[in-house]
Amino acid sequence: MLYMLTELSIRDFAIIDQISITFNEGLTVLTGETGAGKSIIIDAVQLLAGGRGSVEFVRHGAKKAEIEGLFTLDRKEHPIYQVGRDFGIEISDEQVVLQRTITSNGKSICRVNSKLVTLGILREFGKTLIDIHSQHETQSLMDPESHLELLDLYDPEAMKATKKEYSYLYERLSSLKTRYKELSENEQEMAHRLDLLEFQLQELEQANLEPNEDTALEEERMSLANFEKIYTALQDAYNALYGEQKGLEWVNTARTALDVSSNFDSFISDKAEEISNHYYALEELTYSLRNYSESQQYNPERLNEVESRLNEINRLKKKYGPTVNDILHYMAKIEEEMEEITNKDSHLAKLSEQIEEVKKDAYLEAKQLHDMRVENANALMDEIKNELKDLYLEKATFSISFQQTNHDEAKFGEQKLHKNGFDRVRFLISTNAGEPLKDLHKVASGGELSRIMLALKKIFAKHQGVTSVIFDEVDTGVSGRVAQAIAEKIYQISSSSQVLCITHLPQVAAMADTHKLIEKAESNNRTATKVEELTTDQQVVELSRMITGTKLTETAKDHAKELLDMALTFKSK
Repeated sequence: MLYMLTELSIRDFAIIDQISITFNEGLTVLTGETGAGKSIIIDAVQLLAGGRGSVEFVRHGAKKAEIEGLFTLDRKEHPIYQVGRDFGIEISDEQVVLQRTITSNGKSICRVNSKLVTLGILREFGKTLIDIHSQHETQSLMDPESHLELLDLYDPEAMKATKKEYSYLYERLSSLKTRYKELSENEQEMAHRLDLLEFQLQELEQANLEPNEDTALEEERMSLANFEKIYTALQDAYNALYGEQKGLEWVNTARTALDVSSNFDSFISDKAEEISNHYYALEELTYSLRNYSESQQYNPERLNEVESRLNEINRLKKKYGPTVNDILHYMAKIEEEMEEITNKDSHLAKLSEQIEEVKKDAYLEAKQLHDMRVENANALMDEIKNELKDLYLEKATFSISFQQTNHDEAKFGEQKLHKNGFDRVRFLISTNAGEPLKDLHKVASGGELSRIMLALKKIFAKHQGVTSVIFDEVDTGVSGRVAQAIAEKIYQISSSSQVLCITHLPQVAAMADTHKLIEKAESNNRTATKVEELTTDQQVVELSRMITGTKLTETAKDHAKELLDMALTFKSK
């Protein structure tokens, strides 16, 4: 395994007092009674990945809930390194540490490698490292609006450059259309806007501002306001250097002393030359101090002028910008906008030309996105067909339908662009032979949806490079041979990504490389969650409990051992 969640530490979170869980490669299964805290651990991981927090997560009586996760990376190609560069966070020692703290007053504190970050930045790191799949996520299959996003997950790297270029063109097109609408609509508003701009321009022109004037005036004010200190400093420095028994004379004495013997020793000769250079530099500095001191004049009238000018500039800053340069930039924008409004018709014609030009470029990129999606859709449908066979949906037919589109370049305006191009797709399925293809939500049951999403995850795992895939009770509503097929599919996913799985199915639990039992315990009249990694014998007992409920029987134990043997046989293949 090249990268994975290695350590998870949780403190004062819901019913969890304090636990630290070490995770291994492959498939880790979490089991336990309902209410023991299995899903709470997944909730903690979701918060670590940037999920929405709440004060309700803070354990009763505690000041804050703390979650920390250590991720190890064994190669520099992982996309998390680019995320780190994007946000100026160094990733060293091939490790990433995500931290999330929620205080009892609702404040959320996020850190990545000990550096404070916003929740949005934490979320960017989280989605690159963790992929959580729950029963709720399965419902996204029911929403056709999410299908295009799911399709684009098939080969995101191949589409990255084209999507980036299209996004730039789409934003540019939207901006041009907005400006066209503002300029073409509501003559009365435009007239009022022009009056306002004329007033602002007149006020700024009367101010007669110069670039960097505020900075220069503030420096001058500082000098004038501290005239006495400046003058005293100059005089003291000059007097310390120039005159009888002063610094410059003593340096000259040292220079003369070395000059006498400079012919007898190379070291003395070098130092004599060096001290001579210092002497002449100090002499020049002394003259500069004297001349600058003589140029100083206290001018209270000028100080008043500077204060008055700065007050005027500060008044303008409150209205037009934080610096004089910003105000001048705003002034240039005013002149440009006034010219646009005054010559509205010519600008509307120019905007219309720009809109058509950018629209054409945007459609070309959207068409390229469409072609790539069609190619990906065909490959994805073939892969899903094979995966569904393994999950005992061998009679199912899965299809990705594209909305009817007209790609004739002469009729570009007929297709409505959106932020992802012009494509709208729907996932269709027929679960029985001879039945027509229909939308998923009209055909598929809960168990079938879980299997379809699991098939997608199996395919996407090798494309996305996510560090850890987490399944939270995705096997609800299935049993028998389908449960065994789901267990095998989840194990196959763990061959390319670390998998953490909460399950109530003994078939899935038997497939685990590491089996952890989640239990509740009472201490000091408080309930807390504890986690224990099971040995093989303990795993047999836990599997027996999952099979029979509460009462353990020899038959259940035999069945549990049989499940473990079947799992070992499957893994060996």
